[in-house]
Amino acid sequence: MTGVRTITTRSTVQTVGVSPSSGRIGRRQRGVSLFGLLFWGVILAFLAVVGMRVTPTVMEYFTILKAVEKIASSGPGSVAEARAAFARTQEIEYSIVSIQPNDLIITKKDDRVKISFAYDKEVSLGGPVYLLIKYKGETR
Repeated sequence: MTGVRTITTRSTVQTVGVSPSSGRIGRRQRGVSLFGLLFWGVILAFLAVVGMRVTPTVMEYFTILKAVEKIASSGPGSVAEARAAFARTQEIEYSIVSIQPNDLIITKKDDRVKISFAYDKEVSLGGPVYLLIKYKGETR
């Protein structure tokens, strides 16, 4: 009896066709279904949109951090001088729009100037949906 196998269970007897080339009973299909493909496609598209909208704000944060580090390492003599240096940097760096010189917290610790800042940035994801990112930084 080639190509036919009998499977016996407690209550029933079944005859199942066997492929002579594979020798396996009932091959199970593998892969991604159309629903799974659409689901993961929507998830990846959403993450790509969020990434594209958040990236400029992250780059702005690192630009501000770099500017503040440069000002603090130059050793400004007073708070007004540090704020003026940040204002000059802001004129050159067009990407700094979220923070003003008055938003900087400037202190002196162990003869070193320490500058810190914090601000919130809202990123529109579409319609009434926004992502709120809270940025905070300080010199070392």
